[in-house]
Amino acid sequence: MIAVLKAIVVYGLVYSAIFTAIGVNGIPRTVGLIQPILLLLTVGSSRAIARYWLGGLYRGQLQRNALPKALIYGAGSAGRQLAAAMANSPEMRVVGFLDDDDRLHGRILNGLAVYSPADLPMLVASLEVDDVLLALPSAGRHRRNEILRRVLPARVSVRTLPSVTDLAQGRVSIADVRELDIDDLLGREPVVPDPQLLSRNITGKMVLVTGAGGSIGSELCRQIVNLGPAALLLVEQNEYVLYELHQELSALQADAGSPTFRLVPLLASVRDEIRMGEIMAAWRPDTVYHTAAYKHVPLVEHNPAEGVRNNVLGTLTVAQAAIAQQVADFVLISTDKAVRPTNVMGATKRLAEMVLQALAAEKTVTKFSMVRFGNVLGSSGSVVPKFRHQIKTGGPITLTHPEITRYFMTIPEAAQLVIQAGAMAKGGDVFVLDMGEPVKIIDLARRMVELSGLKMRTAQEPDGDIEIEVTGLRPGEKLYEELLIGDSPEPTQHSRIMKAHEDCLPWPVLQGKLDELRCALEVNDIPTVRTFLLALVSGYRPNGGIVDWIHLERGM
Repeated sequence: MIAVLKAIVVYGLVYSAIFTAIGVNGIPRTVGLIQPILLLLTVGSSRAIARYWLGGLYRGQLQRNALPKALIYGAGSAGRQLAAAMANSPEMRVVGFLDDDDRLHGRILNGLAVYSPADLPMLVASLEVDDVLLALPSAGRHRRNEILRRVLPARVSVRTLPSVTDLAQGRVSIADVRELDIDDLLGREPVVPDPQLLSRNITGKMVLVTGAGGSIGSELCRQIVNLGPAALLLVEQNEYVLYELHQELSALQADAGSPTFRLVPLLASVRDEIRMGEIMAAWRPDTVYHTAAYKHVPLVEHNPAEGVRNNVLGTLTVAQAAIAQQVADFVLISTDKAVRPTNVMGATKRLAEMVLQALAAEKTVTKFSMVRFGNVLGSSGSVVPKFRHQIKTGGPITLTHPEITRYFMTIPEAAQLVIQAGAMAKGGDVFVLDMGEPVKIIDLARRMVELSGLKMRTAQEPDGDIEIEVTGLRPGEKLYEELLIGDSPEPTQHSRIMKAHEDCLPWPVLQGKLDELRCALEVNDIPTVRTFLLALVSGYRPNGGIVDWIHLERGM
């Protein structure tokens, strides 16, 4: 265009000199000025049109018009920043805002109209909207659920921004937008933690976490890093998981700018008495969080001997190593499945609790405590990632029973409460976390389908997208879980942590029973193992026969 402009300027000077300055009979002198201007406009516009048509601009506009269209819910600062950030997004095109403020309806912000949320069904049809982006980072879960009740009937996919505290420096970018997870809706509003309880057993102390690569173990480690321990020992038997966790925590430590402390990745099994003894003797930790366990109910039911060795004898091994090195605090991560268990996994976790209760009664230097809670959202083996995958692949969603219910808690909340509960221990305490209200798993599945912008396929809605298939209860599975064996839990200084009163056997008696149980394990005598569990664990009532794979293969 610069070359064209120069050429027309030269041409215009010559042309105007002839027709305007000198003049030609019968031709108005203004022609010498008007004609070069018209020529410039004609040549310039023709080149611009050709460039637009033949170049990338036209194709780019066509591609942009074909992008999925989205409305941003929230015309505040975060919403406007998000709209600006998505102006050239190759993933979707923002076509307007939704906002509850009546004063904004009909106005134009950043070149986009603001609509009422009540108009969403009409807008979905007229603007061909596929997604709604929630730009309400300060909204709590209750508020988000209210919005979803209005949005989901329009059958759009819902995405969201993280909370205000998660947004880097208060700025919003496309990278901050993520799928709205069921975690955002089932979790509760967090209670402000007690900083003294958080730091009491961690800050400036040597901390060891077994099962450090697991769902709870890894989150505990993340929170411990931010609390400034003297050192953090990561005990994990899975090599790759340990490597990944160590890399993540090292980066987290650097980003947080916290005082430098040692992160020690240790490959070890909690069942290895020699290895655990060496680790405890070398570092003499002040606090141990014992999260290592086999927790998948059907797998442990089919491999009961391994469940007992890992969950019961592994706990005993780590506990005795801790006593030998006079560890100050030892916290066991337990489960609601330990209450009146119907499966081997739950029975082994209750027996592990009993081991620590019995050791605590021996008046050791080490203060033993247990923290019992239900399912955590998004953990390995949880129904949430399983359902998410099934929805992504078109279904069906497999459900074991239409009436099955579970307690749910987010992993960060569970880890934070575990740290605070352990700090309140006096010795032999069984802490129970307030899990809120139980959730029907079938309702959870339906909600996840709706969040994906899809529709349930039922007898009444045969044209729906995703079907639920009931497969029947698995070995050892319960319809509902409980958190207390006895009644009248005792409150603590934290509103979401209670203290239970559970009976246990004296250590000399329990020790003899464990020795006999170990002998049965050595010969894989599963009927005897079950007999011991029935005798030792109050309320253990298996809901089926023995399904140990080796036992079945031998035809016993």
